[in-house]
Amino acid sequence: MLRNAQALRRSVTRRQLLATALPPLLLLPFGATLFCNASLADVRDPQVPAVHAISMHGEPALPSGFSHFTYANPDAPKGGILTLGVQGTFDSLNSFIVQGGFTSARGMKERQFGENITESLMMRNNGEAFTLYGHLAEFVRMPDSREWIEFTLNPKAKFSDGSPFTVDDVIFSLQIMRDKGRPPFRNWYAQITNFEVMGERTVRISFKDGTNRELPLLIALAPMFSKAATDAENFDKSTLKPPLGTGPYVFAEIVPGRRVVYRRNPDYWAKDLPQKRGFDNFDEIRVEYFRDETSLEESFRKGLIDVLPFSNPTRWVNGFDFPAAKDGKVVRTEIVKGTPANMQGMAFNTRRPLFADRRVRQALSMLFDFEWVNRNLYSDLYKRTAGYWDNSELSSIGRPADARERELLASFPGVVLPEVLEGTWKPAATDGSGRDRTVLKAALDLLQEAGYSLKDRVLVDPAGQPATFEIMTKNEDEEKLALAYSRGLDLIGIKASVRTVDPSQFEERRIKFDFDMVFYTWAASLSPGGEQVGRWSQKAADTPGSLNITGAKEPAIDALIDAMVAARSREDFVSAVRALDRVLVSGAYAVPLFHPPAEWLGQWTRIAAPATFPLYGYEFPTWWSVKPGN
Repeated sequence: MLRNAQALRRSVTRRQLLATALPPLLLLPFGATLFCNASLADVRDPQVPAVHAISMHGEPALPSGFSHFTYANPDAPKGGILTLGVQGTFDSLNSFIVQGGFTSARGMKERQFGENITESLMMRNNGEAFTLYGHLAEFVRMPDSREWIEFTLNPKAKFSDGSPFTVDDVIFSLQIMRDKGRPPFRNWYAQITNFEVMGERTVRISFKDGTNRELPLLIALAPMFSKAATDAENFDKSTLKPPLGTGPYVFAEIVPGRRVVYRRNPDYWAKDLPQKRGFDNFDEIRVEYFRDETSLEESFRKGLIDVLPFSNPTRWVNGFDFPAAKDGKVVRTEIVKGTPANMQGMAFNTRRPLFADRRVRQALSMLFDFEWVNRNLYSDLYKRTAGYWDNSELSSIGRPADARERELLASFPGVVLPEVLEGTWKPAATDGSGRDRTVLKAALDLLQEAGYSLKDRVLVDPAGQPATFEIMTKNEDEEKLALAYSRGLDLIGIKASVRTVDPSQFEERRIKFDFDMVFYTWAASLSPGGEQVGRWSQKAADTPGSLNITGAKEPAIDALIDAMVAARSREDFVSAVRALDRVLVSGAYAVPLFHPPAEWLGQWTRIAAPATFPLYGYEFPTWWSVKPGN
């Protein structure tokens, strides 16, 4: 066996040396090598086993041959129609590019609405922190060093038109996303150094080194496209042309800005596989779009929408006073997630001179009167958010830094505030009056320390210019909250105007970072990693369309993200995330707002959900119709 492997390696070398003599169109990029008569996967690195699943840390919970994911009902009936509603619009069918990336049709590839069109080589089990199971790839091999990952495709995998899913499609998908995808995707896939076709159905993807231990898993979750059916030249242009995918549904109707309808593909290649048992139960999924939350909620009350997530406590408390709810045809469901609370905040654009000084951002954050807002606007149902991984072991709030954290932060003195390092920091709390003098004075002291002063009840900068800025909002709930915040700012002479824009204008300004302050939510998980580069890195701060909304440019953040993705043990990983949390909290990049104690859903009883929900909360692909034949 060893001699055969050595012979094959020599054959690889000879072919690579002869590569320059071949026509360019016959060559695979990245120095990839094609083998027609031998499978290197059978002989190379025999000590690395082919497995059914991989985890970021630890071992997968489900063994090979598992029957189904624990939060899916394998006996769920098939049939019926699910109608969902969202506030907003859409003008694209490609969520992976800058153009239209945030105004694309819902449900094409996402956790909550489903991966209905586009799938990945592996499938995430949302009952675990970060574990992937084989999907388009039947098996996977990955060494402990994580310098490469190798996928063997499922021979049954095919696109909805019946064409086979091939190694060429894998390579094409990763290359097109590297060249023309949104910044996070470009950054991830640019770290690939080589593709090797190891056999008819096997491809090995190599990286410069294994320091980013999350990278192989991110590759496994990359969206897969058809090389033959994708317009590579115009991939980065917004389009309403339906893409060809391997998913369980195909498009039945597309009405730009108003409606998208998915119809279940009866020939879906993976419908009988374990990871898909209990999924994709509806014959049809309809996603209706509404311009405002009020009309969306009214449609739910009339029965035009089957299930509706509620984010506003007032609507949650008062929104079920209608006949169907009183008759029990509509019920309320509360889901307590097993993941950290999302960080919802009003983000400062630190590219603006007013917000460049951390002391100014700290002072303005103190002026958000959560106690008043929660009681008067939200029926006291919200909990205050403090950091970026609240309600989990990853949070630094209320915990002094451990030895590993202090070692990681030692090279960046002063970046973390002393009270944050010791775990004693909390967001400013008020007496709920809307004008707590103690908090107002503390905020004004910080502003004066930064060179600002009060003149004729107007706060001015060192040059004598008034401190003013605009809060950009995109719906009535954000507008209401921004107006409440602006009244607190006015008490110390800061004039903040509130401007509500439509979704398309909001997205255009967001991409260009053309705003002073904006509402934003940083989604949290039990396994943060490479996505933090797009959110916080110095490089992303200068990249239009990136998710570094705040423009943060702090070397400590980059270093801690590197430590996080390189962590080999759960203990080192947790310490790195907590250290990052301390830097972000100390930087005061956003005014921390609040989070609900649970996910709130209103649903008509004509649809049902499994008895067990995933750690990450609800996801509609596992729901079903109670009377699918009707």
